Amino acid sequence: MPFLPNSAELSAPESASLQNGQTLTIDKPAVSTCKREPTLAEAVLIWAVCAVVFVGVISAFRPYMSLVTDFGDTPGYYGIGQAIASWNFSGILVKQFWGVSYAVAAVIKVTGLPGPIAILIVCAACSLLALILAYRLWGGWIALFSLTLNFDWWQRSFLGGSEPLFVALLFASFLMIRKERWLWAALLASLATVTRPLGIFLLVGIGIVLLIRRQWTRFALATLIGVVVGALYMLPLKLYLHDPLATVHSYGPAQAAASSSLFGIPFYAIIVGTLRYPPPWTNLVLSFGWIFLVVAGTVAMAATPGFRRYARAHPAEAIFAALYLLSIYSYNFPYWARGTFARFAIPILPFVFLALARWLPRSLFEDRRVIWILSIASAALAACSALGIQSVLKRLRG
Repeated sequence: MPFLPNSAELSAPESASLQNGQTLTIDKPAVSTCKREPTLAEAVLIWAVCAVVFVGVISAFRPYMSLVTDFGDTPGYYGIGQAIASWNFSGILVKQFWGVSYAVAAVIKVTGLPGPIAILIVCAACSLLALILAYRLWGGWIALFSLTLNFDWWQRSFLGGSEPLFVALLFASFLMIRKERWLWAALLASLATVTRPLGIFLLVGIGIVLLIRRQWTRFALATLIGVVVGALYMLPLKLYLHDPLATVHSYGPAQAAASSSLFGIPFYAIIVGTLRYPPPWTNLVLSFGWIFLVVAGTVAMAATPGFRRYARAHPAEAIFAALYLLSIYSYNFPYWARGTFARFAIPILPFVFLALARWLPRSLFEDRRVIWILSIASAALAACSALGIQSVLKRLRG
Protein backbone atom coordinates (compact mmCIF):
# COMPACT_ATOMS: atom_id res chain seq x y z
CA MET A 1 0.00 0.00 0.00
CA PRO A 2 1.41 3.43 -0.89
CA PHE A 3 2.68 5.41 2.09
CA LEU A 4 1.26 8.67 0.75
CA PRO A 5 -2.36 7.84 -0.09
CA ASN A 6 -5.06 9.70 -1.95
CA SER A 7 -6.43 12.67 -0.08
CA ALA A 8 -9.52 10.74 0.96
CA GLU A 9 -7.33 8.22 2.79
CA LEU A 10 -4.96 10.61 4.55
CA SER A 11 -6.44 10.13 7.98
CA ALA A 12 -6.74 6.36 7.75
CA PRO A 13 -4.22 4.09 9.42
CA GLU A 14 -2.24 1.51 7.48
CA SER A 15 -1.94 -2.00 8.88
CA ALA A 16 0.90 -4.47 8.47
CA SER A 17 0.99 -8.09 9.56
CA LEU A 18 3.74 -9.23 11.90
CA GLN A 19 5.18 -12.71 12.07
CA ASN A 20 3.18 -13.59 15.19
CA GLY A 21 -0.15 -12.74 13.59
CA GLN A 22 -0.51 -9.38 15.33
CA THR A 23 -1.29 -6.21 13.42
CA LEU A 24 0.85 -3.09 13.44
CA THR A 25 -0.74 0.26 12.67
CA ILE A 26 1.27 2.85 10.78
CA ASP A 27 0.24 6.48 10.77
CA LYS A 28 0.09 8.18 7.40
CA PRO A 29 2.10 11.36 6.86
CA ALA A 30 0.12 14.47 7.64
CA VAL A 31 -0.17 16.01 4.19
CA SER A 32 -3.75 17.04 4.59
CA THR A 33 -3.72 19.68 1.87
CA CYS A 34 -2.48 17.44 -0.94
CA LYS A 35 -4.69 16.68 -3.89
CA ARG A 36 -5.07 13.25 -5.38
CA GLU A 37 -1.64 11.77 -6.01
CA PRO A 38 -0.52 11.17 -9.59
CA THR A 39 -1.79 7.99 -11.16
CA LEU A 40 0.64 5.39 -12.45
CA ALA A 41 -0.22 6.41 -16.00
CA GLU A 42 0.62 10.04 -15.21
CA ALA A 43 3.89 9.05 -13.54
CA VAL A 44 4.88 7.04 -16.62
CA LEU A 45 3.90 9.96 -18.85
CA ILE A 46 6.11 12.31 -16.81
CA TRP A 47 8.99 9.84 -17.23
CA ALA A 48 8.42 9.62 -20.99
CA VAL A 49 8.26 13.40 -21.45
CA CYS A 50 11.43 13.83 -19.41
CA ALA A 51 13.16 11.17 -21.54
CA VAL A 52 12.30 13.11 -24.68
CA VAL A 53 13.49 16.36 -23.10
CA PHE A 54 16.77 14.80 -21.96
CA VAL A 55 17.58 13.26 -25.34
CA GLY A 56 16.40 16.37 -27.17
CA VAL A 57 18.58 18.77 -25.19
CA ILE A 58 21.68 16.64 -25.73
CA SER A 59 20.94 16.17 -29.43
CA ALA A 60 20.67 19.93 -29.85
CA PHE A 61 24.33 20.32 -28.89
CA ARG A 62 26.09 17.15 -30.08
CA PRO A 63 25.34 13.75 -31.62
CA TYR A 64 23.60 11.73 -28.95
CA MET A 65 25.38 8.40 -29.47
CA SER A 66 28.78 10.08 -29.39
CA LEU A 67 28.05 11.14 -25.83
CA VAL A 68 26.83 7.66 -24.91
CA THR A 69 30.11 6.12 -26.07
CA ASP A 70 32.06 8.73 -24.12
CA PHE A 71 30.04 8.84 -20.89
CA GLY A 72 31.50 7.62 -17.61
CA ASP A 73 31.77 3.85 -17.30
CA THR A 74 29.29 3.16 -20.08
CA PRO A 75 31.91 1.94 -22.62
CA GLY A 76 33.26 -0.45 -19.99
CA TYR A 77 29.81 -1.90 -19.30
CA TYR A 78 28.82 -2.53 -22.89
CA GLY A 79 32.36 -3.56 -23.82
CA ILE A 80 32.22 -6.38 -21.27
CA GLY A 81 28.67 -7.13 -22.43
CA GLN A 82 29.95 -7.63 -25.97
CA ALA A 83 32.70 -9.90 -24.61
CA ILE A 84 30.13 -11.98 -22.71
CA ALA A 85 27.87 -12.20 -25.77
CA SER A 86 30.74 -13.58 -27.85
CA TRP A 87 32.25 -15.43 -24.85
CA ASN A 88 35.65 -13.99 -25.72
CA PHE A 89 37.38 -12.32 -22.77
CA SER A 90 40.79 -11.72 -24.29
CA GLY A 91 42.10 -8.21 -23.75
CA ILE A 92 39.17 -6.95 -21.64
CA LEU A 93 39.76 -4.52 -18.79
CA VAL A 94 37.80 -5.36 -15.63
CA LYS A 95 36.63 -2.19 -13.92
CA GLN A 96 33.08 -2.81 -12.68
CA PHE A 97 30.79 -5.55 -11.48
CA TRP A 98 29.26 -7.39 -14.41
CA GLY A 99 25.54 -7.51 -13.56
CA VAL A 100 24.51 -4.86 -16.08
CA SER A 101 26.96 -6.28 -18.63
CA TYR A 102 25.18 -9.65 -18.47
CA ALA A 103 21.89 -7.86 -19.16
CA VAL A 104 23.52 -6.04 -22.09
CA ALA A 105 24.88 -9.37 -23.38
CA ALA A 106 21.38 -10.86 -23.27
CA VAL A 107 19.99 -8.00 -25.36
CA ILE A 108 22.85 -8.33 -27.84
CA LYS A 109 22.26 -12.09 -28.21
CA VAL A 110 18.51 -11.72 -28.65
CA THR A 111 18.44 -8.68 -30.93
CA GLY A 112 21.87 -8.53 -32.55
CA LEU A 113 22.08 -4.84 -31.71
CA PRO A 114 25.45 -3.21 -31.01
CA GLY A 115 26.60 -2.67 -27.42
CA PRO A 116 25.84 1.07 -27.13
CA ILE A 117 22.23 0.55 -28.24
CA ALA A 118 21.85 -2.52 -26.03
CA ILE A 119 22.92 -0.71 -22.87
CA LEU A 120 20.52 2.14 -23.61
CA ILE A 121 17.67 -0.38 -23.92
CA VAL A 122 18.63 -2.04 -20.62
CA CYS A 123 19.01 1.22 -18.72
CA ALA A 124 15.90 2.94 -20.07
CA ALA A 125 13.72 -0.15 -19.51
CA CYS A 126 15.03 -0.60 -15.96
CA SER A 127 14.55 3.10 -15.23
CA LEU A 128 10.89 2.83 -16.19
CA LEU A 129 10.51 -0.44 -14.28
CA ALA A 130 12.04 1.13 -11.18
CA LEU A 131 9.49 3.96 -11.35
CA ILE A 132 6.60 1.48 -11.66
CA LEU A 133 7.90 -0.59 -8.74
CA ALA A 134 8.43 2.53 -6.61
CA TYR A 135 4.82 3.49 -7.34
CA ARG A 136 3.68 0.06 -6.17
CA LEU A 137 5.77 0.30 -3.01
CA TRP A 138 5.29 3.90 -1.90
CA GLY A 139 2.80 5.66 -4.15
CA GLY A 140 3.05 8.36 -6.80
CA TRP A 141 4.52 11.23 -4.81
CA ILE A 142 7.44 9.30 -3.33
CA ALA A 143 8.15 7.55 -6.63
CA LEU A 144 8.33 10.84 -8.54
CA PHE A 145 10.28 12.74 -5.89
CA SER A 146 12.82 9.93 -5.70
CA LEU A 147 13.28 9.16 -9.39
CA THR A 148 12.72 12.36 -11.34
CA LEU A 149 14.65 15.05 -9.43
CA ASN A 150 18.12 13.50 -9.45
CA PHE A 151 20.44 14.50 -12.33
CA ASP A 152 22.50 11.33 -12.00
CA TRP A 153 19.40 9.17 -12.34
CA TRP A 154 18.48 10.73 -15.68
CA GLN A 155 22.05 10.47 -16.93
CA ARG A 156 22.41 6.79 -15.98
CA SER A 157 18.95 6.04 -17.37
CA PHE A 158 19.62 7.46 -20.83
CA LEU A 159 23.41 7.50 -21.17
CA GLY A 160 24.21 4.20 -19.45
CA GLY A 161 25.20 2.99 -16.00
CA SER A 162 24.50 0.30 -13.45
CA GLU A 163 22.08 2.27 -11.25
CA PRO A 164 18.82 1.64 -13.20
CA LEU A 165 19.24 -2.15 -13.13
CA PHE A 166 20.45 -2.08 -9.52
CA VAL A 167 17.52 0.02 -8.31
CA ALA A 168 14.97 -2.02 -10.28
CA LEU A 169 16.28 -5.25 -8.74
CA LEU A 170 16.26 -3.75 -5.23
CA PHE A 171 12.70 -2.45 -5.53
CA ALA A 172 11.53 -5.75 -7.02
CA SER A 173 13.09 -7.55 -4.04
CA PHE A 174 11.32 -5.15 -1.65
CA LEU A 175 8.02 -6.02 -3.34
CA MET A 176 8.66 -9.76 -3.04
CA ILE A 177 9.50 -9.32 0.65
CA ARG A 178 6.20 -7.55 1.23
CA LYS A 179 4.44 -10.45 -0.50
CA GLU A 180 6.36 -12.89 1.75
CA ARG A 181 8.04 -14.47 -1.28
CA TRP A 182 11.39 -14.67 0.41
CA LEU A 183 13.20 -16.90 -2.06
CA TRP A 184 12.35 -14.64 -4.99
CA ALA A 185 13.43 -11.70 -2.84
CA ALA A 186 16.76 -13.39 -2.13
CA LEU A 187 17.30 -14.14 -5.82
CA LEU A 188 16.61 -10.53 -6.83
CA ALA A 189 18.80 -9.18 -4.04
CA SER A 190 21.60 -11.54 -5.13
CA LEU A 191 21.33 -10.28 -8.71
CA ALA A 192 21.42 -6.71 -7.37
CA THR A 193 24.61 -7.56 -5.49
CA VAL A 194 26.41 -8.72 -8.63
CA THR A 195 25.30 -5.46 -10.25
CA ARG A 196 26.49 -3.21 -7.44
CA PRO A 197 28.11 -4.81 -4.38
CA LEU A 198 26.17 -2.77 -1.82
CA GLY A 199 23.16 -4.90 -2.70
CA ILE A 200 24.55 -7.36 -0.18
CA PHE A 201 23.01 -5.20 2.55
CA LEU A 202 19.56 -6.30 1.40
CA LEU A 203 20.66 -9.95 1.56
CA VAL A 204 21.81 -9.25 5.13
CA GLY A 205 18.42 -7.73 5.93
CA ILE A 206 16.57 -10.72 4.49
CA GLY A 207 18.75 -13.12 6.45
CA ILE A 208 18.32 -11.26 9.75
CA VAL A 209 14.54 -11.12 9.39
CA LEU A 210 14.30 -14.84 8.60
CA LEU A 211 16.54 -15.66 11.57
CA ILE A 212 14.48 -13.50 13.93
CA ARG A 213 11.33 -15.24 12.70
CA ARG A 214 13.06 -18.62 13.14
CA GLN A 215 12.23 -19.61 9.60
CA TRP A 216 15.25 -21.86 9.34
CA THR A 217 14.35 -23.56 6.07
CA ARG A 218 13.72 -20.29 4.27
CA PHE A 219 16.92 -18.86 5.71
CA ALA A 220 18.92 -21.86 4.49
CA LEU A 221 17.36 -21.71 1.02
CA ALA A 222 17.84 -17.93 0.75
CA THR A 223 21.47 -18.36 1.77
CA LEU A 224 21.88 -21.14 -0.79
CA ILE A 225 20.44 -18.90 -3.50
CA GLY A 226 22.94 -16.17 -2.65
CA VAL A 227 25.83 -18.64 -2.64
CA VAL A 228 24.80 -20.18 -5.98
CA VAL A 229 24.39 -16.78 -7.68
CA GLY A 230 27.77 -15.70 -6.32
CA ALA A 231 29.44 -18.93 -7.45
CA LEU A 232 27.96 -18.72 -10.95
CA TYR A 233 29.08 -15.11 -11.16
CA MET A 234 32.65 -15.97 -10.14
CA LEU A 235 32.98 -19.08 -12.31
CA PRO A 236 33.74 -17.29 -15.62
CA LEU A 237 36.11 -14.94 -13.81
CA LYS A 238 38.01 -17.93 -12.47
CA LEU A 239 38.03 -19.85 -15.76
CA TYR A 240 38.92 -17.04 -18.14
CA LEU A 241 40.57 -14.36 -15.99
CA HIS A 242 42.07 -16.73 -13.40
CA ASP A 243 40.71 -14.62 -10.55
CA PRO A 244 37.24 -15.36 -9.12
CA LEU A 245 37.29 -11.97 -7.37
CA ALA A 246 38.48 -10.00 -10.40
CA THR A 247 35.68 -7.45 -10.15
CA VAL A 248 36.36 -6.96 -6.44
CA HIS A 249 40.09 -6.60 -7.07
CA SER A 250 39.39 -4.05 -9.83
CA TYR A 251 38.78 -1.53 -7.03
CA GLY A 252 42.30 -2.18 -5.76
CA PRO A 253 44.20 0.39 -7.88
CA ALA A 254 41.88 3.21 -6.86
CA GLN A 255 42.09 2.13 -3.23
CA ALA A 256 45.89 1.94 -3.40
CA ALA A 257 46.06 5.38 -5.05
CA ALA A 258 43.94 6.80 -2.26
CA SER A 259 46.09 5.01 0.35
CA SER A 260 42.98 4.26 2.37
CA SER A 261 40.42 1.59 3.13
CA LEU A 262 37.12 1.51 1.26
CA PHE A 263 35.20 2.78 4.31
CA GLY A 264 36.35 5.10 7.07
CA ILE A 265 35.06 7.75 9.47
CA PRO A 266 31.63 9.03 8.37
CA PHE A 267 31.80 12.32 6.40
CA TYR A 268 35.59 12.54 6.71
CA ALA A 269 36.28 11.88 3.03
CA ILE A 270 33.47 14.24 1.97
CA ILE A 271 35.07 17.10 3.92
CA VAL A 272 38.64 16.28 2.89
CA GLY A 273 37.67 15.89 -0.77
CA THR A 274 35.85 19.22 -0.79
CA LEU A 275 38.87 21.04 0.65
CA ARG A 276 41.45 19.18 -1.41
CA TYR A 277 39.62 19.23 -4.76
CA PRO A 278 37.55 22.44 -4.80
CA PRO A 279 34.80 22.13 -7.43
CA PRO A 280 32.84 24.85 -9.26
CA TRP A 281 30.36 26.50 -6.94
CA THR A 282 27.39 25.11 -8.89
CA ASN A 283 28.66 21.58 -8.38
CA LEU A 284 29.29 22.30 -4.71
CA VAL A 285 25.78 23.63 -4.14
CA LEU A 286 24.20 20.65 -5.90
CA SER A 287 26.30 18.06 -4.08
CA PHE A 288 25.79 19.51 -0.61
CA GLY A 289 22.11 20.03 -1.33
CA TRP A 290 21.72 16.28 -1.71
CA ILE A 291 24.01 15.58 1.24
CA PHE A 292 22.00 17.84 3.56
CA LEU A 293 18.72 16.37 2.28
CA VAL A 294 19.84 12.79 2.93
CA VAL A 295 21.27 13.69 6.35
CA ALA A 296 18.00 15.41 7.26
CA GLY A 297 16.13 12.32 6.10
CA THR A 298 18.38 10.12 8.23
CA VAL A 299 17.66 12.22 11.31
CA ALA A 300 13.94 12.07 10.56
CA MET A 301 14.10 8.28 10.18
CA ALA A 302 15.58 7.96 13.64
CA ALA A 303 13.49 10.66 15.33
CA THR A 304 9.95 10.28 13.98
CA PRO A 305 7.61 7.66 15.47
CA GLY A 306 5.89 7.24 12.12
CA PHE A 307 9.01 6.09 10.33
CA ARG A 308 10.01 3.86 13.23
CA ARG A 309 6.65 2.12 12.90
CA TYR A 310 7.27 1.82 9.17
CA ALA A 311 10.67 0.25 9.89
CA ARG A 312 9.09 -2.27 12.27
CA ALA A 313 6.58 -3.21 9.59
CA HIS A 314 9.30 -3.56 6.92
CA PRO A 315 12.44 -4.58 8.84
CA ALA A 316 14.42 -5.90 5.84
CA GLU A 317 14.02 -2.54 4.09
CA ALA A 318 15.02 -0.72 7.29
CA ILE A 319 18.15 -2.84 7.75
CA PHE A 320 19.16 -2.23 4.14
CA ALA A 321 18.53 1.51 4.52
CA ALA A 322 20.59 1.78 7.71
CA LEU A 323 23.58 -0.16 6.36
CA TYR A 324 23.45 1.59 2.99
CA LEU A 325 23.33 5.04 4.57
CA LEU A 326 26.29 4.23 6.80
CA SER A 327 28.28 3.04 3.78
CA ILE A 328 27.76 6.15 1.66
CA TYR A 329 28.54 8.41 4.63
CA SER A 330 31.72 6.41 5.26
CA TYR A 331 32.91 6.02 1.66
CA ASN A 332 36.58 6.80 2.04
CA PHE A 333 37.84 8.07 -1.33
CA PRO A 334 38.06 11.87 -0.99
CA TYR A 335 38.15 12.48 -4.74
CA TRP A 336 34.72 10.85 -5.25
CA ALA A 337 33.00 10.97 -1.86
CA ARG A 338 31.28 14.33 -2.34
CA GLY A 339 30.97 14.44 -6.12
CA THR A 340 29.32 11.02 -6.43
CA PHE A 341 27.16 11.28 -3.31
CA ALA A 342 23.99 12.16 -5.25
CA ARG A 343 24.47 9.09 -7.47
CA PHE A 344 25.19 6.79 -4.54
CA ALA A 345 22.10 8.11 -2.73
CA ILE A 346 19.62 7.13 -5.47
CA PRO A 347 18.53 3.78 -3.97
CA ILE A 348 17.92 5.34 -0.57
CA LEU A 349 15.91 8.40 -1.67
CA PRO A 350 12.45 6.82 -1.20
CA PHE A 351 13.21 6.36 2.50
CA VAL A 352 14.51 9.92 2.73
CA PHE A 353 11.33 11.38 1.23
CA LEU A 354 9.17 9.05 3.32
CA ALA A 355 10.80 10.30 6.50
CA LEU A 356 10.62 13.96 5.43
CA ALA A 357 7.09 13.86 4.01
CA ARG A 358 5.65 15.89 6.89
CA TRP A 359 8.10 18.73 6.32
CA LEU A 360 8.09 18.97 2.53
CA PRO A 361 6.61 22.22 1.19
CA ARG A 362 2.86 21.96 0.81
CA SER A 363 3.08 23.41 -2.69
CA LEU A 364 4.61 20.13 -3.84
CA PHE A 365 1.33 18.37 -3.02
CA GLU A 366 -1.21 21.10 -3.73
CA ASP A 367 -0.72 21.21 -7.50
CA ARG A 368 0.59 18.33 -9.61
CA ARG A 369 1.85 20.83 -12.16
CA VAL A 370 4.70 21.50 -9.73
CA ILE A 371 6.07 17.96 -10.04
CA TRP A 372 5.72 18.18 -13.83
CA ILE A 373 7.75 21.39 -13.93
CA LEU A 374 10.38 20.13 -11.49
CA SER A 375 10.79 16.82 -13.33
CA ILE A 376 11.13 18.37 -16.77
CA ALA A 377 13.53 21.02 -15.48
CA SER A 378 15.57 18.29 -13.77
CA ALA A 379 15.81 16.27 -17.00
CA ALA A 380 16.87 19.33 -19.01
CA LEU A 381 19.47 20.40 -16.46
CA ALA A 382 20.75 16.82 -16.18
CA ALA A 383 21.33 16.83 -19.93
CA CYS A 384 23.20 20.15 -19.69
CA SER A 385 25.26 18.75 -16.82
CA ALA A 386 26.21 15.71 -18.91
CA LEU A 387 27.29 17.99 -21.74
CA GLY A 388 29.09 20.36 -19.37
CA ILE A 389 27.38 23.53 -18.18
CA GLN A 390 30.20 25.76 -19.35
CA SER A 391 30.17 24.14 -22.78
CA VAL A 392 26.41 24.65 -23.09
CA LEU A 393 26.67 28.30 -22.05
CA LYS A 394 29.44 28.93 -24.58
CA ARG A 395 27.39 27.34 -27.34
CA LEU A 396 24.35 29.39 -26.40
CA ARG A 397 26.37 32.61 -26.38
CA GLY A 398 27.97 31.64 -29.67
